[in-house]
Amino acid sequence: MRFSPTPYHLVNVADGREFEDKGWTLSDPEGGKPSLVRAVYDKKKFSPRERLSGIYRYADWMPIRRTLRGSSAPVTYRSEGLARHLGLENLYITFSGWNPAIGAEMRTCSFKETEAYSVLARLAPDEKRTLVVQSAGNTARAFAQVCSDNRIPVVICVPEDSLHDLWFHRRLHRCVKLLAVPHGCDYYDAIALGEKLAQDPRFVLEGGAKNVARRDGMGTTVLSCVEAAGRIPDAYFQAVGSGTGAIAAWENACRLAEDGRFGENHMRVYVAQNAPFSLMYDSWKAGSRELLPLSPEEGRYQAEIILAKVLSNRKPPYSLAGGLYDTLKASHGDFFLADNNDIMYWMLQFRNLEGYDLLPAACVAVSALAQAVKTGKVKKEECVMLNCTGGGTLAAKARGYVFKKPDLVLSPDLPSEEIIAKVCELF
Repeated sequence: MRFSPTPYHLVNVADGREFEDKGWTLSDPEGGKPSLVRAVYDKKKFSPRERLSGIYRYADWMPIRRTLRGSSAPVTYRSEGLARHLGLENLYITFSGWNPAIGAEMRTCSFKETEAYSVLARLAPDEKRTLVVQSAGNTARAFAQVCSDNRIPVVICVPEDSLHDLWFHRRLHRCVKLLAVPHGCDYYDAIALGEKLAQDPRFVLEGGAKNVARRDGMGTTVLSCVEAAGRIPDAYFQAVGSGTGAIAAWENACRLAEDGRFGENHMRVYVAQNAPFSLMYDSWKAGSRELLPLSPEEGRYQAEIILAKVLSNRKPPYSLAGGLYDTLKASHGDFFLADNNDIMYWMLQFRNLEGYDLLPAACVAVSALAQAVKTGKVKKEECVMLNCTGGGTLAAKARGYVFKKPDLVLSPDLPSEEIIAKVCELF
């Protein structure tokens, strides 16, 4: 089936200025205050495209030029076990991972696949530059798998301490190159490495939260929930490292409200971090738009000891216009914390109650929901969406797996010229 690119334009969230996407626009070319840009789609009604498979059934609200093979959409169902345990009447779980029994078939077991299939479908088929992706683990696994399957050249930068997350069911195609920053470095260091590499015109940064395709891919979780519930939820729960998924959820709730058939957007966005890595939590609770100070040494230490290492971003899109701070303010949301003991507790409880395993980060969201119920922030009759961003690894790994070893281990402190020269030798 021939696919026509989705029609849309971009808007600067800070000042409302509208402009056309030049193909890989990550920010307003006219500058101004730091701000996300947002996609404005020609089609205002939410209409899943049943003739398209996987995540591309939501293509009308994804800024894409083509479709790729192998995608799976998030799956939403009405909870019984966890809902009964928490005393909730209308709890909807949106699961992105591996559980074929409920129709969830994300082979890398993470909702980062929603980002990868959207971002890479935004990339022009004739793009000559090599994409650079920075990750704490799950994003790397998703982009590596999708790029391998679709023969899209990519360089992925990760901390060496996250290499245990780079498992796959078979060896990857040679178009995927993996760079690691040494033991003791964190996600921020992987970001710095990628930024130095992308100074060369032969490479292009994926863009993270600034990439509208990444956010609108992640926002398909809310579209899945609204299909199941028939309305915009009253409350939304998610664990956050950068907060990009929560921003995306709010943006799609706004689009759904504009549609008019799913109620007004009163969705309260509740997010959570894994203590002691609590940079955004601490900043929010201090009432600060600006992130509180966090030294590199302290940030690396905190990232090292948390279970949900993917939630350890020292450079999140929190402060800029349209970022997480604005999302929480606009939605009357709030922040929660879950420590490692909370995560272990909910990993066991969730499997007993719902029948499948969650990744540690998703259990941070479950803990936040339990705290919100206990403190009365969520009422038993409210429509609640729990975004379980990954799981099913036990069943997926039972099918067999191999690890991807790094092609290079490079210090982020190396000069850009040396990094570029070493990476170019890989091609």
